[in-house]
Amino acid sequence: MKLKHLSYALALALVAAGSLQAKTVDITLTAKEVSLAVDNKGTMATSWTFDGQIPGPLVRVTEGDTVNVTLINDKANHNSHSIDMHASQEDVLTDFEPVSPGSVGKYTFVATHPGVFFYHCGADPMIQHVARGMYGAILVEPKDNKSMPKADREYVLIQSEQYPNPENVPEMMANKWSHVVFNGIPFRYDPVHDEAASKMLQAKPGELVRIYFVNAGPNEFSSFHPIAGIWESVYPSGNPKNVLHGMQSYVVGPGDAATFDIRSPKEGANAIVSHSLRQALTGAIAVLQFTKDADPAMGRGDNIIVR
Repeated sequence: MKLKHLSYALALALVAAGSLQAKTVDITLTAKEVSLAVDNKGTMATSWTFDGQIPGPLVRVTEGDTVNVTLINDKANHNSHSIDMHASQEDVLTDFEPVSPGSVGKYTFVATHPGVFFYHCGADPMIQHVARGMYGAILVEPKDNKSMPKADREYVLIQSEQYPNPENVPEMMANKWSHVVFNGIPFRYDPVHDEAASKMLQAKPGELVRIYFVNAGPNEFSSFHPIAGIWESVYPSGNPKNVLHGMQSYVVGPGDAATFDIRSPKEGANAIVSHSLRQALTGAIAVLQFTKDADPAMGRGDNIIVR
């Protein structure tokens, strides 16, 4: 009993000091080949996914945690799938090997580096599995919870390319995409360029908005820029030690990620874009609306990835 009280007291002291204790986290994702909307009008197409969503679920752990990863490949699928967590250090030939339909794969890693990382299917041909939707973000919170300023709202944006024929791997290799998108749909958060868009990102003036940005590619670099705004801080790979200040744009390559902080001193809108205009004008634009009437649920809880 004394040991239990001592451990509890130590845990309270660590939290008060801004340090979080490591724990074991179990993550289970299911590879599902399903039909999903690929635009704001609801046009459906066969997609390959984690848990039937594009992007896959946000995985959130803390630096130092032991993470048990389980991938279930649904028996109804026609293809083998795998899961490559960029936050892990593994044996690519065993831990990341493809799992056949109806089978299960497992591995364990320790989240040694804080930041925001890409995860994706690595089954062959990897370019097709990523292009068809098998990607997501894993956020490794720093164990020192005072190493970054506290955000008022958080959003995840994952950039990727859409290809007109998801069966045509040669076109993917030749980079013949039709749209560059955030979170799976062109202009998903931009009713200015697509009247069928029903959502925007929201915050109040003066609030610190943190955007966890992942570039799923599979091919294009992103010049990530807030039109009518400035990135207050940029953290390459999301690591608090990698901080840059007052950035107009920051380039994130395919398979990479970064964390971006922004706030607005007044009401109005920023347009978050890839400043490669061919990318922006085919879908890579998200409106961030600063308003005193911002929905208090937006950028919090389940609305970090706005679906």
